[in-house]
Amino acid sequence: MSTPGQGPPPDAPTGTTPDPPVTAPDATAGAGTVRFSVTHRTTYRYDAPVSLGYSEARLRPRVTNYQRCERSSVSIAPAVDDRTDWRDFFGNAVTYFSIERPHTELEVVATSLVDVDVDADPGPGPAWEDARDRVAAAAEPETIDAWQYTIPSPLVGALEEVADYAAPSFPPGRPLVEATLDLVTRIHTDFEYDPTATDLATPLDEVMHLRRGVCQDFAHVGIAALRSLHLPARYVSGYLETDPPPGRERLMGVDQSHAWFSVGVPGFGWVEVDPTNDQLRDQRYVTVGWGRDFSDVSPLKGVLFSGGSGQQLHVGVDVVRVTT
Repeated sequence: MSTPGQGPPPDAPTGTTPDPPVTAPDATAGAGTVRFSVTHRTTYRYDAPVSLGYSEARLRPRVTNYQRCERSSVSIAPAVDDRTDWRDFFGNAVTYFSIERPHTELEVVATSLVDVDVDADPGPGPAWEDARDRVAAAAEPETIDAWQYTIPSPLVGALEEVADYAAPSFPPGRPLVEATLDLVTRIHTDFEYDPTATDLATPLDEVMHLRRGVCQDFAHVGIAALRSLHLPARYVSGYLETDPPPGRERLMGVDQSHAWFSVGVPGFGWVEVDPTNDQLRDQRYVTVGWGRDFSDVSPLKGVLFSGGSGQQLHVGVDVVRVTT
């Protein structure tokens, strides 16, 4: 038995089963809405036939107060033996599938049409200590939900080094959103984007030591920093529309999954921030799911039985703005 490691894993099936609707029934596009066509293609090629595999895919965008998923589907090849579509504890759309016959290749393709709106201006927010105390009291539905994001999770533990790193951004009385944006800027400045420096097995303390990594690492650093102050922070997974270099046409298949995090602001909601790019979430971001950390929203994960001793993985993501 082998368990593939990065955001996607092993399995096989092709699904033509219709996905459950994910569009809010009363959702309508507003002024300033941006529409994206998103294709996420994952291909595994195995060195030896895999005879049995089980997988979960989290690839269909969420419906939120700023995002509507007009349509979304997940196709899988070769044909599946079993498939179930459901929503997990955090409300993310999940496609479970299994294949129970030998196969040497797995391809999972998610296609979606998504409308994204501008966020409301969160303002500076309440003093961070007031926000912390209100969440700790858990006296209302929004703070009861937010409280679960204040405690350590599988990939984001409590580290004294991270607490020390957070402290300069959160002096007494500073507004929560203002302090979080300062933290985001510091992470963007202090950590270098380097896709060769880490993988999903790299622990948070090593990322802090290296001061290098990728978007998942930077999101985990930000989440750990906020949680060190007992503030709610959750991991957000999705896509970011990327711009081509000046004078060059946009290439297809070069986008990848992206990650950022959000902070719970009592009385306002969740404010999403991106330390990789030092900014608030804007209309270029497509949200697929959220959870405590990456382990809750891995795009594709599974278990292989009998075979699959080696594998080659290719992931391609296209986020294309629809103008008509």
